[in-house]
Amino acid sequence: MRIRGRGRSSERGNMIGQAVRLDGVTKTYGRGGQAVTALNNVSVEIPRGTFTAVMGPSGSGKSTFLHCAAGLDQPTSGAVRIADEELTGMDETALTHLRRRRVGFVFQAFNLVPALTVRQNITLPLRLAGARTDRRWLDEIVQRVGLTGRVDHRPSQLSGGQQQRVAIARALITRPDVIFGDEPTGALDTVTAKEILTLLRACVDEAGQTVVLVTHDPVAASYSHRVLFLADGRIVDHTDRPTADQIAERMTHLGAWSS
Repeated sequence: MRIRGRGRSSERGNMIGQAVRLDGVTKTYGRGGQAVTALNNVSVEIPRGTFTAVMGPSGSGKSTFLHCAAGLDQPTSGAVRIADEELTGMDETALTHLRRRRVGFVFQAFNLVPALTVRQNITLPLRLAGARTDRRWLDEIVQRVGLTGRVDHRPSQLSGGQQQRVAIARALITRPDVIFGDEPTGALDTVTAKEILTLLRACVDEAGQTVVLVTHDPVAASYSHRVLFLADGRIVDHTDRPTADQIAERMTHLGAWSS
């Protein structure tokens, strides 16, 4: 069975519009001589139905990029859009509602609620939003992520890979415009990480989902359609249809690109 997604075509060529757009986004922390610019005039468009990886050395601005793009933090200047909604100027209440409707998150820490079952963890975003659960959609997600027969288990009864599958299902349940992943395979062994990355890629290729993955791992990034390379808060290069070797080689030259 394949995930239906938001009624989009599964063919990337038929995807219309941008899932995420940043226009001249700058994020500065602190003031005066203590100010640190984490993002510096970043502009990028991420089309619907694509898998994009964001890479860079420590301190390059990867986490800040994710936080601003996902509406977790407000940029100092510039504009951010998710689908057709402008995030700039929204208060925290409005941003919370937007994230619940339009954004899914998958982090390195699974962030599951120990006292809740798999089913309850998956549907938690709907409960928080006061929305009803589409049982057919829930069943389809559970089957697709390989958790059939596990929905009444609690996180402590699952392996790390199974817990991350719950997190992916939870991210999918609201049919978001985009899923943001922050090192989602960082706590997993190599074999399990491959399974999770294959699942994320399938969410894109088979369902038209949009995934933005922040990672330091060239192998993880090689599952994407495009890699954006950050250095000193700027997007300094990108590569399409990357291999792990190509990504690793380019990472070694980030300092030269940013100079």
